[in-house]
Amino acid sequence: MTLSTIGKRESPLWQIIEYLQRRGSATIKELEDLLGVTTTAVRQHLTTLQAEGYIERRIVHAGVGRPHHAYFTTAKVQELFACHCDDLALTLLEEVFHLEGPARTTELLDRVGTRLAGKYVSAVRGSLLRDRVDELARALNGNGILADAVFADSDVIALRTYNCPFHELAQEHREICEMDRSMMEKVLGSNVHLSQCMLEGHAGCTFIVQRGAGGEYTANGHGAAA
Repeated sequence: MTLSTIGKRESPLWQIIEYLQRRGSATIKELEDLLGVTTTAVRQHLTTLQAEGYIERRIVHAGVGRPHHAYFTTAKVQELFACHCDDLALTLLEEVFHLEGPARTTELLDRVGTRLAGKYVSAVRGSLLRDRVDELARALNGNGILADAVFADSDVIALRTYNCPFHELAQEHREICEMDRSMMEKVLGSNVHLSQCMLEGHAGCTFIVQRGAGGEYTANGHGAAA
């Protein structure tokens, strides 16, 4: 089973996977509400995904209530989001490290990040930083990267991603994470810090976007009223 056979966005199987990636887990009742179908239909979809190894069922102990079953994605689900060029990219990157050394490899990845930024910059036009983060999140979603803009409070703006198209490559070379962070800085015109990474066991990656001391950053990097 691949992303194309699951049916990106449209199919119930994909909706379940995306929901679990974003939320971390779900009960059958929550998935019934999500899909608007019967318990039997939800169980059939879950059985399919479990048989393929993309999700698993666990007992959850929460609060004072009785333990209940919930469904979680497995590490295998990252295969559905992979760009399917990791073997070639990893081999090329290893050769660059060997032939050119770490400094030149970092320079190469920075140039790749700049090209990736050019892919998204036209979709990020807001003048206020929070608008730009939200636009970038929507642009990433449009390219198959599950992302949310998170405004936790008046002082923190974050962008969270729940999958990585370069997952296998990043496992071998964490420089890929730095390339991603740098790309976001270039698109947003503001400092970005990777505070949580899925490679360290987190449910996703959290990028903290810094706000100017005087309020929101504008597209030109100048302070503006929030």
